[in-house]
Amino acid sequence: MDGAGDGAHEDAGIIDTISVIRTKRDGAELSDAQIDWVIDRYAREHAHVADEQMSALLMAILLRGMSRREIARWTEAMINSGRRMDFSGLRRNGRRLVTVDKHSTGGVGDKITLPLAPLVASFGVAVPQLSGRGLGHTGGTLDKLEAIPGWRAEIDPADMVTQLERVGAVICAAGGDLAPADRRLYALRDVTATVEAIPLLASSIMSKKIAEGTGALVLDVKFGTGAFLKTEAESRELAQTMVELGESAGVRSRALLTDMNTPLGRTAGNALEVAESVEVLAGGGPDDVVELTLALAREMLDAAGLDVDPVVNLANGKAMDVWRAMITAQGGDPAAPLPQARHTDTVVAGDSGVVTRVDAWDVGIAAWRLGAGRAVPGENVQAEAGITVHAKPGERVRRGDPLFTMHTRTPERFAAARASLATAVTVDDAPSERTPLIAGRVTVGA
Repeated sequence: MDGAGDGAHEDAGIIDTISVIRTKRDGAELSDAQIDWVIDRYAREHAHVADEQMSALLMAILLRGMSRREIARWTEAMINSGRRMDFSGLRRNGRRLVTVDKHSTGGVGDKITLPLAPLVASFGVAVPQLSGRGLGHTGGTLDKLEAIPGWRAEIDPADMVTQLERVGAVICAAGGDLAPADRRLYALRDVTATVEAIPLLASSIMSKKIAEGTGALVLDVKFGTGAFLKTEAESRELAQTMVELGESAGVRSRALLTDMNTPLGRTAGNALEVAESVEVLAGGGPDDVVELTLALAREMLDAAGLDVDPVVNLANGKAMDVWRAMITAQGGDPAAPLPQARHTDTVVAGDSGVVTRVDAWDVGIAAWRLGAGRAVPGENVQAEAGITVHAKPGERVRRGDPLFTMHTRTPERFAAARASLATAVTVDDAPSERTPLIAGRVTVGA
């Protein structure tokens, strides 16, 4: 029986689960054969590797780490557990369409994909954006878009190709046959405190992105209280690992390191973030959301071989045109009113002064407690729930001024959310130095 052997070693031509766990537990490198074997067995419908055994291996990887070779092979094995998509045949008016995608490691108020995908697509680039749902304090792109009446996340591959050729952008759920090993591993990592393991983070993200078949990839790797990785050094290590994985697989890759100590924009919550994204596409919106959208757009367009200024298509309405076409193509009504909460409550400043801190973690937890997020995969979310942030770092407030507005359909949630927001803001006598939103850029060898 697999996993129940006596720990025989690969030297004897036999691989079993216990010997794989023991190898990593003792700090040695896993062989290519061991990695291929354990991922293949765990990905199967009737698992030959038990969850508790894979949990032990994941914890050993968290504690012992992985070499670049191990990470690359682990990623390749997860890709090989399913199918690969191919967009090389995309054409418009007889011209081949270049594909470029973006991935964010997640945060609070991170609605950047919504304005970014149509903006980049408005320059004639195809953006196949396979996205996910939120869990815990971080929001999910699909949850946000599902606040739009009629919009659907699930579309089949043929419709995805048609939409990319006609519209230029698609934001949808990844199919279940795309790196299916990662789907099982992701769920297990979430309940075994191994989400933060950089080798596992890198391989999880890049297995899906490489299998997706995009020609180029720009990564938004976040650090801070609202991110999975708390320090810039950790985020840089993750970014470098992912960029190397992408380049090795033939995907032109680069990354930006961005600060997630403060929520992005002035909203956290699904319908609230959609509305803010539309403001950006209309030429307005919060400065930080616009700044990061444009920075990532420049990277994506450069990776696609274009030397253009994305500001132009925000100003002339072309990005908005693609947004409307993209939402309509997936069954949504871009003109329909977004859901609004039946109940709101306001948190006000207790002191006068300058806001020096708005903590992304506290705001994210408050939005989650109001119903904007889920505690377990598959749980329903409230489209209208969330937080409006009225004061950002550097802005002055007077005692009694609004700091946050809470939105929910279930007012009994206000007390728990308010408790989180009680520690979210620092007001001081003088402004502190502004922390740059974009802390660095990572490319191959840099």
